[in-house]
Amino acid sequence: QVQLVESGGGLVQPGGSLRLSCAASGSRLSIDAMGWYRQAPEKERESVARMTGGGVTNYADSVKGRFTISGDNARNTVYLQMNSLKPEDTAVYYCKLDLRSNGIPFTSWGQGTQVTVSP
Repeated sequence: QVQLVESGGGLVQPGGSLRLSCAASGSRLSIDAMGWYRQAPEKERESVARMTGGGVTNYADSVKGRFTISGDNARNTVYLQMNSLKPEDTAVYYCKLDLRSNGIPFTSWGQGTQVTVSP
């Protein structure tokens, strides 16, 4: 059973920074692709940042130039560096990993971490 554990959320002032982490537990894992999503109250979940196994990244227009997705395959951990945060970035953030265990592909989601941007 693979679990994703997210951390790094919290309360930050506008203009501040946070780094989210998402660690996958389990043996013989590899990451095929990674992504971060967010869901604000009364809104649908949206894609924030994604990275393929080949390192190709894709960002939502609203976060381009402010957020950076990265991964550490040795630690099976994915990060989202968020700079110049705005109140509209307030949401629950979820990581999503396309994993492979013993050669078998599957997708797993994190439990979500709250990010609140407020004065």
